[in-house]
Amino acid sequence: MSSTLLEVTRAAHEDVERLERLIVKDLQNDPPTTKDGLYQSHRVRSNIDTIISTTEKLVEIYEDKDNARKDEIAALGGQTATGVNVFSAFYDRLKEIREYHRKHPAARVVDANEEYEDLLKEEPVIEFSGEEAFGRYLDLHELFNQYINSKFGAKIEYSAYLDVFSQPHNIPWKLKSTRQYREYMENLLEYLIYFFQRTEPLQDLDRIFSKLEVEFEEQWANGQVQGWEKQGQENEDDPAQHTMIDLDYYSTVEELMEVGPEKLKEHTPLEKLDKKHFAKGSHGPRQNGSTAVSQDINSLKQIALVEAKMKKLCDLLSKTIEQTKENVVKKQALTYEEMEQEREEFTNLCPQHPVRMAVGRVLNLGACMNQLTRYQPCFRSSAHFWEETQVDTESDDEDQQIYNPLKLPMGWDGKPIPYWLYKLHGLGQEFKCEICGNYSYWGRRAFERHFKEWRHQHGMRCLGIPNTKNFNEITNIQEAQELWEKIRERQGVNKWRPDLEEEYEDKEGNIYNKKTYTDLQRQGLI
Repeated sequence: MSSTLLEVTRAAHEDVERLERLIVKDLQNDPPTTKDGLYQSHRVRSNIDTIISTTEKLVEIYEDKDNARKDEIAALGGQTATGVNVFSAFYDRLKEIREYHRKHPAARVVDANEEYEDLLKEEPVIEFSGEEAFGRYLDLHELFNQYINSKFGAKIEYSAYLDVFSQPHNIPWKLKSTRQYREYMENLLEYLIYFFQRTEPLQDLDRIFSKLEVEFEEQWANGQVQGWEKQGQENEDDPAQHTMIDLDYYSTVEELMEVGPEKLKEHTPLEKLDKKHFAKGSHGPRQNGSTAVSQDINSLKQIALVEAKMKKLCDLLSKTIEQTKENVVKKQALTYEEMEQEREEFTNLCPQHPVRMAVGRVLNLGACMNQLTRYQPCFRSSAHFWEETQVDTESDDEDQQIYNPLKLPMGWDGKPIPYWLYKLHGLGQEFKCEICGNYSYWGRRAFERHFKEWRHQHGMRCLGIPNTKNFNEITNIQEAQELWEKIRERQGVNKWRPDLEEEYEDKEGNIYNKKTYTDLQRQGLI
């Protein structure tokens, strides 16, 4: 029944309008957990992609380049080669409908609304590694191994790599001309794009990059690209800088093949090369000097553009990068059971910022809608759908603003806690700990409890001081060091004593000296 072009057009319009209502209905539901919020974003993105593809097909139908739509409309009006016969066209169409129902007597009408309602319960498949914790952290271990085993990298820890991977401008530009560095930057950019698309599916990354490329072209022309300042102009003025190469920067034969034979000849005279490397009667491809210079500049420009895109993504993922750094330090003081417990708690955590976006601004859907309104006036109302959606979502955000003049902490339900509970626990008192990096703890209970937590333990370990009860209530670094010196002088343990100063840790994270740990192990208490 839907074989005619007009019926296909009608069904496509119906699908678009139904998906529009489905998106609005989905966004009106606040996801209870962070995982559900991510599922919601991917569902909305999938529906938007479907609307865009359907709308593009409708635009092609209305353009009618092959005149198929025009001929079908004429046939419905009874226009034939011999003249106009409306009754003949009507009875032919009626015969076709009756023939269809005769062949399919058991056909039933399917409620499309039920099928589309099931899409609201769909959980899209989003692939995350265990280290990424469902989009909470970055997993850069493979790129870290590639970095420390390269000539442009350095032998550093993974936590230090998280601080420097977003700063390629600190690497000398001569090291950036190698194939190894180009592949590393391309792999890094590819991972960040893939991670960003999984965690922020409603963001239009193509629009972000197109705007970035325009700014990059202007900065490159003015020599203002960070890490490449005045590099392009200097190289154009002095082509010899391109023709002279350093073989120490190349590790494979493929990299030298990309350099070209002319540059290799200028680096090493032909008479000094072994004749067995030359084939008899063969002449390698010759490259003009100016052509080689332009190719080198374009190659460096492409690397600089990849760096610029990578930095932009790092800015967009700055919060995730900071969380990754904190997680790496935190994991060093956690047991496996504590890590699994934290991962389960995060999975069931309520999102602080539910998806509230004007869908019309996410992707270039408005352009397709405007094209459709030129062809069919009855569809004109759908063009205003995105503006109404934007107004409604913005008004919903204003209605959901919570009145909190006392700036009370938020509870698990996203509302301020009662004032009596706030006063009972003394949450208005701020306690700062210099050992924890001037971290603030609100309330006496949280302050007392933090002396046994990972952040304080890590700070004491960095100071080389055991985290015992003698140092409770001490938050100043100088006071802790002075007290430690007094304890050592009083106990006379200035010399190294393994039985007292060597630390052991059980599976629950408790730290003992060697003597205590051995005694408890013999008694079967550990």
